[in-house]
Amino acid sequence: MSESLFDTKYEDARLRHSKLIKEILRHDEKYHRQDAPEISDGEYDALRRELESIEKDFPDLASKNSPSQKVGAKPAKGFNKIKHAVPMLSLGNVFSEEELNEFLERVRKFLGLDDTELLEIIAEPKIDGLSCSLRYENSILVQAATRGDGAEGEDILANVKTISDIPQKLPDDVPSVLEVRGEVYMRRDDFAALNQQQTAKGKAEFANPRNAAAGSLRQLDATITASRPLYFFGYALGEVSDSFSPTQWGIREKLSAWGFTAANPAALCQNAKDIMTYYNSINEARPDLNFEIDGVVYKVNRLDYQERLGFVSRAPRWATAHKFPAEKAITILHDIDIQVGRTGVLTPVARLEPITVGGVVVSNATLHNADEIARKDVRIGDHVTIQRAGDVIPQVLGYIESKRKADSKPYVFPNNCPVCGSTAIREEGEVATRCTGGLICAAQAVERLKHFVSRLAFDIDGLGAKIVEQFWKEGLIKTPADIFTLQERDKKSLTPIRAKEGWGEQSARNLFASIEARRVIAFNRFIYALGIRQIGEATAKKLAATYGDLPTLRRSVYAAQDRHSEAYNDLINIEDIGPSVADDLIGFFTETHNLDLLDELEGALTIEPYTLPSKGDSPVAGKTVVFTGSLEQVTRSEAKAKAESLGAKVAGSVSKKTDYVIAGADAGSKLNKAKDLGVEVLTEQEWLDLIRP
Repeated sequence: MSESLFDTKYEDARLRHSKLIKEILRHDEKYHRQDAPEISDGEYDALRRELESIEKDFPDLASKNSPSQKVGAKPAKGFNKIKHAVPMLSLGNVFSEEELNEFLERVRKFLGLDDTELLEIIAEPKIDGLSCSLRYENSILVQAATRGDGAEGEDILANVKTISDIPQKLPDDVPSVLEVRGEVYMRRDDFAALNQQQTAKGKAEFANPRNAAAGSLRQLDATITASRPLYFFGYALGEVSDSFSPTQWGIREKLSAWGFTAANPAALCQNAKDIMTYYNSINEARPDLNFEIDGVVYKVNRLDYQERLGFVSRAPRWATAHKFPAEKAITILHDIDIQVGRTGVLTPVARLEPITVGGVVVSNATLHNADEIARKDVRIGDHVTIQRAGDVIPQVLGYIESKRKADSKPYVFPNNCPVCGSTAIREEGEVATRCTGGLICAAQAVERLKHFVSRLAFDIDGLGAKIVEQFWKEGLIKTPADIFTLQERDKKSLTPIRAKEGWGEQSARNLFASIEARRVIAFNRFIYALGIRQIGEATAKKLAATYGDLPTLRRSVYAAQDRHSEAYNDLINIEDIGPSVADDLIGFFTETHNLDLLDELEGALTIEPYTLPSKGDSPVAGKTVVFTGSLEQVTRSEAKAKAESLGAKVAGSVSKKTDYVIAGADAGSKLNKAKDLGVEVLTEQEWLDLIRP
C-alpha cells in the first residue's frame, strides 16, 4: 500500500473513530445514568463493534479515551457512591460463528493451549437488565451497588432489600466476605402489567423491561421500588475472602445452593460445536422465555485460566457475549441535515420517518460523509432500508428502487458550512469535508467548549452541553478561560445567570462552586481537555507522563518544530505518537491564539504535575520494558499483560529510555540495539524472578 493511500485510510479511520467516541459516550450517559437509551442494545453494540474494528486496523487510535477501554458512566447524583473492591467490567462481543472461533483461538493462543487440550466454556443467557453487586459480610447483606462506571457505583442497598428473591442472610458456610454479582430484571408479564397501570394513571409507559427495571431500582424512595416486581439473577463474583470452587460452573452451583436464582437454560460446552448448538437453541426459545435476553454469555470454566487471562481495557479476556442477529425495517428518508463537529468536520445525518425496529424507535442515522451518500445513492424522499446492527447504527443500507419518485434528484453536499457560512473544503487525500471557519464558527467553538467541560476533561457539574450552548449564545462564555472568570464578571448581582429560565441564585452559586472545585486539575486531564486533534485520554496521559508538567510540554513541543531535533525524536518515540499526531501537537502549541489561551488558563488554574501511579512494592513500576524473541514459559501476550498490571510501560522499540529488554529465543535487532545503548537485558527466567512476589 502506498504511503499516500495509507494516510488517506488512516485519516478517514481517525475521523470516524473520533465521531464514534463522542456518540458512544453520549449513549453511555443516556443508558447508565439516565435510564433513557435512545437506541437499542443491538445498535449500541454495533457502534462499539465498528469502533473496535477501526482500532484493530489502526491500533494507535485505541487510547484510554476510547469507550472500548471503559465501562458504563459515572454514578448519578442523589445516591451515595460506593467504590467497587473489584472493578465491574463489561464484556466484549462476537456476532457470528466465525468470530466465536476467533475468540476461542485467542484464548488458546494466550494460554498456550493446543487443539487437543480441553477448554470448557460455560454458556448462559445474557439478561437484559441492570447490573448489580451484592456484598455479604459474615453472611449478612451489608451493601448493594450498581455498576456505575465500573470503578464506582451507586448505593442501592435500601432498594435491593425490597427484592424478594435476593437473600438478606446466607448460610453460615459462605466466605466471610462474599460479593455476588448479577442482573436485576423485570419479567415480561410483570412489565406488561406495569405499563397497563401506567396508562391507567395517565403516566408514560416504559419503553422495555430493562428500562422499567432500571428506573424502578434507582428510585430515591425505596417504597416505589418495593411496589415494582423485580427479580435478581446471580452469576458472578466480586471480592471473596476464600475461594470455594475451581470452576465457574462450581460457582454457579454454589450460588444456587445458597439461595440465588440462576439464569437458565445454561450449558457446559466442550467445543465450538456444542456452543453453537446452545446458541441456536436459546435463540429459538427466546420468545418463550419470561425475561428479556439479547444474546448469550460465554465464560472460560476454569478459574485458574481466568486468572491467567486477566483483563484488557474494559473487559475480561476470558469471557464474551454473542449477540443475536440484526433486525431490519423500511422507512422514509425525509431530509439530510449537516452537523458540524469540534474539528469542523461536516457530518450528514439522515432524518427518518420514525419507525419501531425490535421495540426501539429509530428516527435518524449518520451517513458518514459525501462519499457514503454517493455510494449508496440515497436521496431525500426515498424509501430506505435500515438495520439495527452493522457498521453504522442505525445504518441506512440503501434505497428501494421501485419506490423512488420520478423527480428524485441526487443529494448535493454543501460547499459552505451550514452554521457560519465559511467555505467547506475537502483536502486531497481526505474523506471528510471541513468548515474553514475555525473558532469563528459557532458550532466548532461550542463543541470545543463542551469537550473542555466533559466527563474525562474538567467534568464540571452543572455545566452540561445545553448550558454551554445557552451561555455561549448569551456571550457569557466564549473560550474555556471565560469559564473561570464567570463568577468574577458577575460577582455582585448574578443577574445574567438568574435571568436564564430555571436559574436562581442558589443554582448559580452551585455552578460557581463546581467551577471553583475544578481550578485544580491533573495535568493529563488538562491536556485532554484542550481538544487537540488525535489526542485522546490515553495519549494525553502518555504526554503527561513523559513531560511531567505544562511548561515542559510547551517548551518541548515548540522545540519539536525542528524535525531533526532531539525534541522531535523524543516526541515521536512516545508510544502511540507518530508523525501525524506530532504534527497536530506542534500545530496546536505554535498557534498564537492557542498560546494566549494557555497563558490565560495557567493564570487561572493549578495544573498538578503528573506522577506515575503507585503499584505498591512492584520492582518494575514506572519502568519501560521491551519484549523480544520467543518466550517459552508464557506467551508474549500474557507477559505484556502481566508487566502492565505491575505498573510497567511496555514499548515496541528500544531507546535510551528503555529500562529492561527481556530477550527470548531468537532475539534479533532489538537485542542488538539494547546492547549498543547499554540497556539492561534479562532472560525470560530473570524477568520472571524479578517480578515474582
